[in-house]
Amino acid sequence: MKTALRVLFFALPWFGALASPLLETVDVFVEKQAGIACYRIPGIVVTAKGTVLAYCEARKFTSADRGEIEIHLRRSTDGGRTFSPARQIAHHGPRLPRNPHMPDDKKKKDMGGPDEQTVNNPMLIAARDGPVHFVYCVEYMRAFHARSDDDGVTWSKPVEITATFDRFRSELDWQAIATGPGHGIQLRSGRLLVPVWLATYEKTSPQRRGCSVIFSDDQGATWQRGDMAMSIGGESSVAQLSDDRVMLSSRNTDPRNRRAVVYSRDGATGWTKPEFVDELLEPGCMAGLVIAPGLLGANGSLLLHSSPRTTDRAHRERKNVTIHVSQDDGRTWPARKLLQAGPSAYSDLAVLPDGTVLCLYENGKPGETRRNGDWAYARLTLARFNLDWLTAGPLAVSVTP
Repeated sequence: MKTALRVLFFALPWFGALASPLLETVDVFVEKQAGIACYRIPGIVVTAKGTVLAYCEARKFTSADRGEIEIHLRRSTDGGRTFSPARQIAHHGPRLPRNPHMPDDKKKKDMGGPDEQTVNNPMLIAARDGPVHFVYCVEYMRAFHARSDDDGVTWSKPVEITATFDRFRSELDWQAIATGPGHGIQLRSGRLLVPVWLATYEKTSPQRRGCSVIFSDDQGATWQRGDMAMSIGGESSVAQLSDDRVMLSSRNTDPRNRRAVVYSRDGATGWTKPEFVDELLEPGCMAGLVIAPGLLGANGSLLLHSSPRTTDRAHRERKNVTIHVSQDDGRTWPARKLLQAGPSAYSDLAVLPDGTVLCLYENGKPGETRRNGDWAYARLTLARFNLDWLTAGPLAVSVTP
């Protein structure tokens, strides 16, 4: 397998004369700067004009999932080498009531005072015709949509779209909702697509969790719900494959500890039964997913997946963010390469017009432990790499963790 894989990568004309492998990193958000205790939940897109937008949750007083949390964004016009100062892009309207529902384990954490507001799970979609759409949640119970027509410099007044999530209540009477996180996509049909998850903490509920999508066929003016995709699913990422099918890849609770994927012909309905990908380990963590166009693989593209390389589901054990490569629309994942050794966690992927891949990921401090384990959330680091780096040097092909 290893020999065959190297022949496949290196014998083709694109790799006939390898360019210099590129791997550069820069810290985009760093804890305890600008009055922010912790930055988490990365997302990244490249606009139609080539501007890089990197965004995240800015957790003001603690690293907890709920509390005083803002959404911060930084822009880059030089391919992710340098960035503008961070700006808060939501929620600027009246402060909203706190969600009274949360899981038992989070009730024990310091969430701050009663007036703090959680703005969570930012999702951007970079449309091909120029606009950037922004979908986010407040207090895990309300959802909003905004739009930028100037590459993320300014944003429209957010419009509430929580009613779209209310249409799921006949199947799952949710107490918490969230978009993504990461980024959404625009299908070749023009449809805007955002993966979402829903949950209730009522232990007697017939369905306590699930993942799906919301979508818009009119440039974000109105939104609709998709079919429920997985009852075991949670945080999900999506990509449109070479045959126009949409893959939804989800964090999940299945004891096989492998990533779960489903497929839909239109990105919203008729999801297939979940399949578990042996090569993609599942530590209960968000993962990145992106098509790298113009490169080797199905119809001239690769499918890339980023996630921690472990099956230990303890948050303190998240580590070794790795880039996985598929040349056949995700049917197989024969190769992978370690991007970040040691504590590292959530990640998102994007691709520049010249084919350079961007991975924005949660990164730790070597040797620093908190909560009785390595700390993977000291900063959000952006890695810039080309396919020559990805295929040069040792390329792991085994599927054992």
